[in-house]
Order: sequence, then structure tokens, then C-alpha cells
Amino acid sequence: MAELLYRLGKGSSLHPWRAIVAWLLALLVAGGSYLAFGGTLSSSVTIPGTATAEVTDRLQAEFPDASGGTGTILFHTADGSALTDDQRADISAALADVAALDGVQRVVDPFQAEADREAQAADLQSKQAQADDGRTQAEAGQAQLDAGRADAEAGQAALDAARAAAEADGTIVTMQAAFDAQQAVLDAGAAELDSQQQVLDATFAQLDAAQPALTAGQQLIDAASGLRTVSEDGSAAVASVQFTLPAIEVDPDTKGAVVDAVEAADLPASGVEADFSNELTQTLPALGGASEVIGVAIAGIVLFVMLGTLIGAGLPLVTALVGVGVGAAGALALSGVVDMMSVTPILGVMLGLAVGIDYALFILNRHRRQLREGADVHESIGLANGTSGNAVVFAGSTVVIALLALNLTGIPFLGLMGTVAAACVVIAVLVAVTLTPALLGLAGLRLLPRKQRADRHAHVHGEVAPMSTPRAWLRVVAGIAVLGIVAIPAASMRLGLPDGTSEATDSTQYRSYTLTAQEFGEGVNGPLVVVADIPTGLDEAGLTVLQADIVGDLMAQDDVVAVAPGGVSEDGSLAIFQVIPQEGPNSESTEVLVHTLRDLSIDGHDDVTLSVAGFASGNIDVSEKLSAALPLYLVVVVGLSVLILMVVFRSLVVPLIATGGFVLSVLAAFGGVTAIYQWGWLGDVFGVHDPAPILSFLPILLVGILFGLAMDYQLFLTSGMREAYVHGSPARRAVAEGFHAGRHVVTAAAIIMISVFGGFIFSHTAIIRPIGFGLAFGVLVDAFVVRMLVMPAIMHLVGEKAWWLPRWLDRLLPDVDVEGASLERRHHAPDHTPEGERSPAGKHAAGGDTATADDGVQPATSRA
Repeated sequence: MAELLYRLGKGSSLHPWRAIVAWLLALLVAGGSYLAFGGTLSSSVTIPGTATAEVTDRLQAEFPDASGGTGTILFHTADGSALTDDQRADISAALADVAALDGVQRVVDPFQAEADREAQAADLQSKQAQADDGRTQAEAGQAQLDAGRADAEAGQAALDAARAAAEADGTIVTMQAAFDAQQAVLDAGAAELDSQQQVLDATFAQLDAAQPALTAGQQLIDAASGLRTVSEDGSAAVASVQFTLPAIEVDPDTKGAVVDAVEAADLPASGVEADFSNELTQTLPALGGASEVIGVAIAGIVLFVMLGTLIGAGLPLVTALVGVGVGAAGALALSGVVDMMSVTPILGVMLGLAVGIDYALFILNRHRRQLREGADVHESIGLANGTSGNAVVFAGSTVVIALLALNLTGIPFLGLMGTVAAACVVIAVLVAVTLTPALLGLAGLRLLPRKQRADRHAHVHGEVAPMSTPRAWLRVVAGIAVLGIVAIPAASMRLGLPDGTSEATDSTQYRSYTLTAQEFGEGVNGPLVVVADIPTGLDEAGLTVLQADIVGDLMAQDDVVAVAPGGVSEDGSLAIFQVIPQEGPNSESTEVLVHTLRDLSIDGHDDVTLSVAGFASGNIDVSEKLSAALPLYLVVVVGLSVLILMVVFRSLVVPLIATGGFVLSVLAAFGGVTAIYQWGWLGDVFGVHDPAPILSFLPILLVGILFGLAMDYQLFLTSGMREAYVHGSPARRAVAEGFHAGRHVVTAAAIIMISVFGGFIFSHTAIIRPIGFGLAFGVLVDAFVVRMLVMPAIMHLVGEKAWWLPRWLDRLLPDVDVEGASLERRHHAPDHTPEGERSPAGKHAAGGDTATADDGVQPATSRA
């Protein structure tokens, strides 16, 4: 590989325009592909197979009218006064225009909905009053009937007494006809009473049959009373817009048309303001904001300070931007054939830009050092590409492996995110080893400041003394203590997805969310959709009673404010209910409520089962699935870390030190993110006005990306230590020499990474900000605390044992010459080992008295 890169670098420097034209063509092809084949990006986070996704898919198949995505529009007066009739009419007219748009299934007019609810309540009250009046009349009729029956019984008793008396005095024969006539009258009266009783019994039965439905109807109205569409003071109204397609499939143009239709009504002229929910106005992330530009500018300043020339400072920026352009445009071109989240190409840009600058810097820095020592320009470029470029390829490979390993989580959007980011890193590596040598060839000696150009000679390093052991212990204890303290907030980290409170305080999404919570309750911002499997064949009354029983059990749960029926499927097998929680979609109480409702059984209805969907439910499912995937992914990454470093440095201790440091860095990054974005510390500094749970897929992304970057810094520092060691320096001095040789370029690289990632901390897109902070803070603690403070100190304390490797394991591991030391020997590169410290044979490399082949130390070397 080193020889191939040497030839590639030297050839590119001798024929620079070939590489330049090739990459310009690649940029044009990628851009043209995006314009020709680019599709729609999504701002929704979904995972197939979750409980919410299964319910959503089922609704789409069996109840399509209830499966469309929704968004809300909040109308409110500018001065807080009650909406006038004219203002209400203007709002209704604007909503009518929205309802006529393609892609919109229906619009709920808040005033009509409120009127319908009041009409339903009034109609039910009227029916109940009629039933009560009917029962009162029937009871009065029953009383009259009972009185008549009592009179009839009294008449029968009198007739029976008279008949007995006549029989006693012998006058029965003469009185028989009169008695029979009276008996006929009494029998006719009894028959009439029985007939009237049958009528009353039928009336009572009808009233009794109708009463459960009336009672159930009242229960439904009472349960839904907490779900208002017009605020109690009349100053605000919330309208719901339902689309024909599920939320993830709704075209952004359709959402934009809804916003345009409302804004075209010019409601502010009449004193009405309209604000839109996240679902309607969640814009796709865009690049080129002021903060991102500042981040790149800081990187440019760092490069200029380190390299001393504008050409040197500009070259890594140019190559990185070319790589990012190819990678981002290529990724966007694929959005027409795969479902891609809007943050996916942005992550590729962030990572591609950061590693692109750093990788070019590593090669450029090696080339400049060789130029200062008198090397030929093109030969130096070839050697730099074959040595540092070889290390860049290896470092990039570790990042790519970690990112591709995201596919092991089984979460499609995360796997695609990792794949796109990995592709951007691959492009950054290819640009670094092809375009960078070409531009270096064009720049020639102008990479060096004028003074260095005039005085090119071999550069001799001064002697570097190892640190003292007490100082090493102090660095280890202090560094680990700091990392441990910073990591403490990670213990309370909760995961979720951004809602309206994550947006800027002057945004329409934020106003919509906060005003809705203020006027209608927090839970209205995250309603739950409860789907009930019910028995088929029920009549209207039976269905109403069943719905009331379900609603009653739902309302009995803690933290439920209101429940409203949402309809029944055509075949009568599914019933939908809208449940309004007490708190918002990211609250702990709502999370508990979702699990409670899924486990709920309806009293007296064993054949009814419940499932839950909706925005809040989906967020909870996604967060739990990602939380479950994190431990496995962390184990995979840690295992890769140990294996890769064992191969590179042929040591057991170095991989353990590096991997332990990586774990500390990740935990500290988790703690920093939690403290800022969940606890709200330094909220004014970082624009966190409403602390909330951490972005659900951020932890697993941090693990993958920080692993690759941490291995980069470990490689560029530890390879210098090993080089010094195998060239004869004592183990502890080798640590100091390697650190001294690599600290400047690693410091610059880390500052550049922090600047680039930090530029995204103040992005206008809520989902990007915590990613930028997590990566910037993770690089900060890993590079400056772990790699440059703790790791060298532990290496000093371990001493010779750092390079121990069992002989049997040494035979199994491949020989990886990461820095191309054999290439240097073949091309007679100058030896940069400090004068007077060289060993003729290299005592640690060829059987010296401290480390021998029997000790398992591999004689091959790497150069920093």
C-alpha cells in the first residue's frame, strides 16, 4: 500500500492537472446526478417493526382515512383579546382554501368543531330531557293505572261481598243478573287496565333501552370536554390539517402550500396571527449559515498559524470542500431511490469536512518537514503520500469501519446515515491521497515561508527529557477525575426527539408549541392515538356503549386529560380514540402512560385489545429501540478498537490504554451533552432555552464517530512513540519523543475538528445542534485530556511493558507498516531520529537488552 501511494502521490504531483480535472469532473457528475435524480428528504424519524410503526401500517391498510399525517395551525389575536365574529370568519375562509389543496384530506375548522360539539351536547341534553319527560309521564300514568287497579279491586271486593250476602239471605236468584252485569263491567275494566299496563311496560322498556346509549353519550362528551379547539377566553383557536398520505410521505411542497394558503389570507391585517406546528414547517437542514462559516474560518486561521503561508492554509480547505461537494451531492442523488433523513447528508458534510481538512494536513505537514530538510519537491510528495498518506488511509479505514458497523444495529435510517457518512470519509481519503499531492506539486516551495525556503537544511531535534513519575501519576489521576466528573450527568440521560420547544424562540414552531401549551394544555402538542380492536356486528347503541366503556377506562388512567372517539373502520373492527396526556410528548409521565395504555385491559370486554400510535408514542419507541442497540454497538466498537490497535502497534497494553481512554471520552461526551441540552447548564451560551431529552440517535452516533477520530489521534501520537522506541530510545524517553513529534499536528487537527463541528452548534436546525456539540466536545476531551494528558502518562508509568506481546500472538497478527517505514528505507529518506540517540542496529528492534524478539516486540517500525 505504501509503495502504491508513493507512486500515486508522485505521479499526481508531476501531472497535477490530471487529478484536478478528474475531481472537477467527479464534482460535476455528482452535482448533475443530484439535480437529475435527487428526491425528497424526510424530517421524520421512524423505525420499521416498532409498535407505533406496526399500528401506523395497519391503519394505512385497514383505516386509510385515519392514517394521514397531521399538522396544526394556531390562530390567535395579537393583543390577546377574544376573536371577533369577523376574525373568525376570516380564519374559516382561510381554512377553506387549505381544505381545497391537493394532498389535504380534511381540515378541522376550530369554530365549526366547537359549534358541533356544543350542538351534540345540546342534542344529547334534549334527548335526555325528552327521555326524562317520557319517564315522568310514564310514571304518572303508572300511578294512575295503579290507582285505577286499586279501585277495580275495591269494586270487585264489594261485589263479592254483596254476592255472599245475597246467597246468605236467599236473594241470590233475583240478584244474579245484576251481579253478572256488574262483574262484566269489572272484567272489562281489568282488561283495559292490563292493556294500559302493557303500553306502559313497553314505554319503560323503550326508555330503559335508550338510557345506556344516552348515558354513554354523555360520558363521551364529558371525556372530550378537555379537548377544546377554541381557548376558554376565546383569544386562540387551533385548527388541524390532515393529509392524504402518512406523515413521512407528505411532500414538503404540500406542507408549504398549506402555509402559503394561510399567509395569503393576510390575517394580520385583521389583527390575527397564525403560527404553524413543526409538522407543517419543519424545514430541511441547510449549510452555509454564519456559524458554519465561522467554524471553517477558525480552521483556516489555525492552519495559517501552524503553516505560515496562505497557500498552505488554503490547500486543506480546498481539498476538503471538493470532497464534501462530491460526497454530499452523491448522497443527495440517492435520495430519489431510498428514504433518507434530512440530517443524513448533513452528517456526511460535517464529518467529511473535518476529516478532509485533517487528512490533508497530515500529508502536507510531513511534506513541509521534508522540504525544510532539503528533499526534492516531487520526491517529498511521493514519500509524504506513502508514509503519512498510508496512515491517513488506515485512520480513515477505522472511521469507515465504525460507521458501517451502524448497520449492525438493525435500524435502517441509522445504517443509512452511517453508510453515507462512511462514503464521505472514503471520498475524503481519496481526495487526500490524490488531489492533495497534485496541489502540493503546483505549490512547490511556496508552501514554506520565505525564510525557510532560503535556508533548507536538515533539521536536528533537541533532546527531549521524559516526564517525572510523580508528574505522570498526577496527570493520570487529574485527567481521569476530570473525565469522571464530566461524565456524571450521563447517568440521568433520557432520549427523545426534538419538538417545538427545540426551535428558536422567534420561530413560528416555537410560538405555536408554547402558545398551544399555554391556552390548551401541554398534552395537546403530543396527542396519543389509541386503536382498539373491537367485535364486529354492533348496532349504533351498542357501539356507543362500548366506546363509553373504553373511554371510561382510558380516562381512569393517571395523566389523562381528555379522550375523544375518532371513528370506526368500515368493517367495524377498529375504533380510534384521541388521548390527550397531562404533559408534553417528551415528558416522563407521557412515556409511562404509553406503556400503561398498551397493557390496559377493558373491564368487561375481554375481546377488546388496545394499541398506541402517534408522535409521542413513535418518539418513545424510537428512543427505546436505539437505547437497546447502544450496548451491543459499543461492545462491537470496543472490540474493534482493541483488535486494530493490537495489529498496528503489536502490543496488548497500548490497545487497552487507547480503548479505555475512548470509553472515558464517550462517557464524558455523554455527560457534557446531557448537562447542556437536558439539564440546561450554560443554556444562554448554547441557545438552549427549553431543556429536553437528548436526541435519541446521538449517543450511538457519538460512539461510532468518536471511535474513528480517537483512533486517528492515538495513531499519530503512539506511532511516534513506537518509532523512537524501536530506534533505540528507552521506553519512557520514547514516550516523550513521540509526544513531542506529534503534539503540534494533533493539536492543530483537534482544534480544526472542534472548530468545524462547533460551527454546527448554533445551526438553525434543532436536530443538528446537539450533534455538533457532542462531536466538538468529544474531540476536545479525547484529544486534549485523554490522548495528550492521560495516555502519555500511563505509557510512561507502564514503561517497557507497553510494547509486550506474546510470541504466539505475534506470529498470528499480520505485519502492518502503517507509516511506511520500509518505504522510507527503500527511497533513502533522511533519518529524523535525534543525533546521538541512534542505535546502530536499533537495540529494541534487533535483539537489544531491553526488548527482544523473545519478548514478542515486533521489529517493524512506524514513523510519525
